[in-house]
Amino acid sequence: MPVSSQLLRGLPRATVLASSLLPCPQHQAQVGPVTHRPASRWPSRVWQSQQHSRSYQTTAALRSYILSPPQVNSILKANEYSFKVPEFDGKNVSSVMGFESNQLPANAPIEDRRSAATCLQTRGMLLGVFDGHAGCACAQALSERLFYYIAVSLLPHNTLCELEAAVEAGRALSPILQWHKHPNDYFSKEAQTLYFNSLRTYWQELIDLTSPGEVPDTHEALLNAFKRLDNDISLEAQVGDPNAFLHYWVLRVAFSGATACVAHIDGSDLFIANSGDARAVLGVQEEDGSFSAHTLSNDHSAQNEEEVARIRGEHPPSERKTVIRQDRLLGLLMPLRAFGDVKFKWSIELQKGVLESGPDQLHENEHTKFIPPNYHTPPYLTAEPEITYHKLRPQDRFMVIASDGLWETLHRQEVVRIVGEYLTGVHQRQPLKVGGYKVTLGQMQGLLEERKARVSSAFEDYNSATHLMRHAVGNNEFGTVDHERLSKMLSLPEELARMYRDDITIIISQFNPHVIGAQRPEGQS
Repeated sequence: MPVSSQLLRGLPRATVLASSLLPCPQHQAQVGPVTHRPASRWPSRVWQSQQHSRSYQTTAALRSYILSPPQVNSILKANEYSFKVPEFDGKNVSSVMGFESNQLPANAPIEDRRSAATCLQTRGMLLGVFDGHAGCACAQALSERLFYYIAVSLLPHNTLCELEAAVEAGRALSPILQWHKHPNDYFSKEAQTLYFNSLRTYWQELIDLTSPGEVPDTHEALLNAFKRLDNDISLEAQVGDPNAFLHYWVLRVAFSGATACVAHIDGSDLFIANSGDARAVLGVQEEDGSFSAHTLSNDHSAQNEEEVARIRGEHPPSERKTVIRQDRLLGLLMPLRAFGDVKFKWSIELQKGVLESGPDQLHENEHTKFIPPNYHTPPYLTAEPEITYHKLRPQDRFMVIASDGLWETLHRQEVVRIVGEYLTGVHQRQPLKVGGYKVTLGQMQGLLEERKARVSSAFEDYNSATHLMRHAVGNNEFGTVDHERLSKMLSLPEELARMYRDDITIIISQFNPHVIGAQRPEGQS
């Protein structure tokens, strides 16, 4: 068994899917006028807003598609996954009781990815959501690689030396991650040796930079892992590979892009590393039993004034009006931080040089050849994460990490209410609101009956992420799941689905209040 295979031991055997043998098809991202129909997240937000994607208006095109309830459930549950942390002597000694996740595509293939793993050489659990754009290649690479970079960054000096000594001697390596993956969450086997070599170079440098007995800092480890992986993605694309497939793949990864939102949970210490517009939100249970939302990350978008000021401050005053245009980086890219996307990082000369020596497939792609307008002082984009820390409390009951496809459809407080009620089985009976709509007595009766039925139907899903997804896609203007609307939204053909919503990826982790309470110093609530 090759050394690289032994390091990555514990990975599920990659299911041989057509999509795992070949990179996902490149979406022909439109980078011209934003009124064009986009594929992927470059100018897609304008298109979606023009099509009133968040209102979910039922159109004539929707009325011709109706799915039965079993068909709806089959679609919603196709990618659901759950993991329960093992108990010892009948007790759960972890602050994380387990997690549940799910994905719902809008793009074909889906551009989102998710990852979950337990750190074996240190402590803690890693959970991450990766939202790709201009194709799925970069998000796929992140889902396979980023957790290894984080885990290696968290290893003490002596353990890093043991890893290197084992490689030098050709000995088997102890795995550093235990992956928790759905069968569809595949690994690209062809690139594993390339990925291992880059990772090994990283830990060799860490050996030189650290000292025996030095305890790694989690904040620094997350920061360094994000930045180093993005640098390696860029470097691999510049160097290329003798293997034609790998050469094409590393360029695909670098020229596409992805945002990342990652949680590292170790006891009561919760760190969030976020680069882009995926989001992490904490569900806090109040004394009256209701749930409130505590946001753990900031979106890196044009709505974030500090982020806009940061970018403008990194470029000359002459670019103040062009660096952010129409709420996009250089008028094109919605997230203001991301991995890959070398079109916003490399010089024009480097881009042209790499593309000229690249495979023919890239020359046929208008997206890769296009130079952003007003491109004067790169880099304009960074993958450096914003890192937040939270000390978990007994009232912190769960955390939702999701791509922006969820947050575009549901407010964070509504997300936390739906999940909290699902997990506890207790529904907070708020006064019935109709949002200013004129309703007949018959409609009001129907709403009351639906609310009454919701208690008995709440557990038709055995996965909290699936339950939340059902609401995200099927909620009507009154905040309840309209099963006819849900059926129509799920039956939309590929060319229409992306106009109404984005890919949705959700991970919900549930915390153990008894363990967290025991870990907190006396006097802290």
